[in-house]
Amino acid sequence: MRSVLRFTAAVLTAALALANTACGSKSSQRTPTGPQPPAAVDSGAQGVTAMAVAPSLGAAGSFAVVASSTVTNTGPTVLNGDLGVSPGNTATGFPPGTVTGTTHLGDANSLAAQGGVTTAFNALGSQACNLDLTGTDLGGLTLTPGVYCFSSSAQLTGTLTLNGLGNAGSVWVFKIGSTLTTASGSSVAFINGGQACGVFWRVGSSATLGTATNFAGNVLAQASISLNTGANNSGALFARTGAVTLDTNVVSVVGSCGSGPQPSPTPLGGPGGVPALPHGMEWALFAILVGTGTYLLRRH
Repeated sequence: MRSVLRFTAAVLTAALALANTACGSKSSQRTPTGPQPPAAVDSGAQGVTAMAVAPSLGAAGSFAVVASSTVTNTGPTVLNGDLGVSPGNTATGFPPGTVTGTTHLGDANSLAAQGGVTTAFNALGSQACNLDLTGTDLGGLTLTPGVYCFSSSAQLTGTLTLNGLGNAGSVWVFKIGSTLTTASGSSVAFINGGQACGVFWRVGSSATLGTATNFAGNVLAQASISLNTGANNSGALFARTGAVTLDTNVVSVVGSCGSGPQPSPTPLGGPGGVPALPHGMEWALFAILVGTGTYLLRRH
């Protein structure tokens, strides 16, 4: 009889523990069901709260390139989108370059596009930094959605990997105090659903993409933007006060794919915790364990 009582007590203890764990799974330990700020990490897995928001490009949304003074091209560049210059009104090198959209030189459309660029540039500037990467080469890093800042220049040598955490609407914002430069053959790659439409580079002065760079994201530069031979970009190039210089490149509009904080892949049960049970299953298992203990007690 004592062995039965000991067994029943053990069953009841286990049942109570299971119920307590299940209750915890419905609190902050449970997988979020609504929008939650995801963790943004660098290659050292340093966690921060991500609050990156994709700005509206407004009238600039259909433009592959917008410059202030002029656009100069060499070679068979392809612009998949519109081309605009404002307040300047010149673009040279087309042909041999081609524009799949419409060219707007010093007209109302290009002026409106510059207005959209200015609004987006300011919106990006107002976002708080999640992680300061000043002095860190972006090459070799894997970054989840967030706002990443450089107090001065930023450099990309090699491959920057952007992890979308399974959300196609993930957003990355890079706020750079002065210049953005990429080494020859550098690239931006995506994993787990990330897309170029969710990447924004706010450059405090000028941006230069090195030879054969495969870049991604909308580049909004305060001054000028230059692409060396064979550099391509999935995203638009916006120069607020200077020129855009091209040389045998492909630049493609990527549109909009999301904004705001994205859901976090928080581990079920929390780090090192017990996996959360589906809603209602915890009490069903509790009842089974109690019923089993009661049945065994009555039999003896």
